[in-house]
Amino acid sequence: MAPDDVIEKVDESRSGVIDQATLEAEAYAEQQESRRQLWPRVVAVGLLAGLMAVSFRWALTLADFLRHQLIDLLSGFSDAFKIPMLAAVGATLSVTAVFLVRRFSPEAAGSGIPHLEAVLRGYRSMDWKRILPIKFLSGVFAMGSGMVLGREGPSVQMGGAIGRAVANSTGIDNADMTDTLTSAGAGAGLAAAFNAPLAGLIFVLEELQRDFRPLVFGAAFLAAAIADTVARVATGQVPNFHAPVFETPDLLFLPAFAGIGVICGLFGPLFNRSLLASLDLVREWKPVTRYGFAALIGGLATVLSAYSALSIGSGHAVVEMALAGKIALGAIPLLLVGRFILTIASYTTGSAGGIFAPLLALGALLGAAGGWGAHLLVPDREIAIGAFAAVGMAAAFTGIVRAPLTGIVLVVEMTSSYTLMLPLLVAGFMAFIVGELVHEMPIYESLLQKDLARSGHQLEHGEEAIIVNIEVREGASFVGKAVRDLGLPRGVVLTRARWQSKEIVPRAETIIEAHMRLRAVISPEAVNGLKALSEGCEPENP
Repeated sequence: MAPDDVIEKVDESRSGVIDQATLEAEAYAEQQESRRQLWPRVVAVGLLAGLMAVSFRWALTLADFLRHQLIDLLSGFSDAFKIPMLAAVGATLSVTAVFLVRRFSPEAAGSGIPHLEAVLRGYRSMDWKRILPIKFLSGVFAMGSGMVLGREGPSVQMGGAIGRAVANSTGIDNADMTDTLTSAGAGAGLAAAFNAPLAGLIFVLEELQRDFRPLVFGAAFLAAAIADTVARVATGQVPNFHAPVFETPDLLFLPAFAGIGVICGLFGPLFNRSLLASLDLVREWKPVTRYGFAALIGGLATVLSAYSALSIGSGHAVVEMALAGKIALGAIPLLLVGRFILTIASYTTGSAGGIFAPLLALGALLGAAGGWGAHLLVPDREIAIGAFAAVGMAAAFTGIVRAPLTGIVLVVEMTSSYTLMLPLLVAGFMAFIVGELVHEMPIYESLLQKDLARSGHQLEHGEEAIIVNIEVREGASFVGKAVRDLGLPRGVVLTRARWQSKEIVPRAETIIEAHMRLRAVISPEAVNGLKALSEGCEPENP
């Protein structure tokens, strides 16, 4: 080869390297510019989510005030007149709440968190223009009747919808950026609803995204802090629950706290299975029967608000009484059973409303019962029943939702009970372990799977391919297999895999590992593509 030819080859090689380096530098610069543009949008999401949560709280406070005014107005009448009147008002409110959801935005039913998770994974689309007003109004009507529902779940979904709205309205077309804003809005909604910014952040990382990337962390952190600031300016610098200052419990009681964790770990599957069975039952009913059921539950809740206020509503008063140690042992079984049934029934109506607050109330009752039990066993020791109630709240949340960090931090922020950190960790760990041992799926995951199974794992798309994000769970059939051996239908293409902080483009020989996060493109022609992908990523039945 002539020297000139060699020089020409070297120049071509250098040119190729320079071109590749230039392309990589340009791509990096474009990525950094996109991230810089993200932060002003995150600020907007935090502000709007905070304003939304505060407005929702005020609207619900007004609805409760009007219901109590009605009860006072009817107090001079006989029960024969008062009860039907209250039942009629409650039935009208609950039926209106269900009608709004069924007619205009079915995805606004319940807490909305399973739908939000489906959106973030690419299984469902989000029509935020419908979700925001319907979720708000349906929630006000349903919870205004006194049904046992919470505002926190709806605040999370509406916060996510605000994140989506900001992304769509400001020209963001990057899927990762859109999902980041959506999850940041959801965390901001939770932070503002509970006055718990750290819990909002951890909920995003632990439950929604299950991803600790710096961008996700930073966006969720900033949005939650801003939303919480808005909420505190509007409602005051106080914890969500007024709780006494607890002394650090004696280490002697750690086994008792562990016992509460075990009980709540068993209670979680009972609650989850009861809720899922009730939803399956109601879905078989005709629409008129479902509206009749909603009328019955709404009417009953409004009537009970006049005679037994602790048995209805989100459970805020129950939690505060339990934290203060003012609930007698004899009253706990009745309240626990009654609120358990009403929580299941209220959620099953299909109106907007979550289970966050109601399940915390159930946990507080379980914890208080455990505290009384410890007192009977060691009567010579001073025991703070309220401390056991606080621990029960976190343990019940862990047993049902299976998000222990969120539950622990949430209770600490809501009650300012930092002295209970060790008992909270012990009980939360035990509840988590028991839930894992009984092979019970977390409630939001179960609700999502029910929704996908009911729709035949069909995706909401038309003529275009969609992108799905999914995590390979421990014990899934895909674990240990090469991509070429997964048996995915034609039209399902894995485009990205993230594992142990490394991101790769999967090849045919790439081995799938547990906890690997996959991104797949599913074409409209891929028959049962989502079903095959999701079943392969879920644990096989024990």
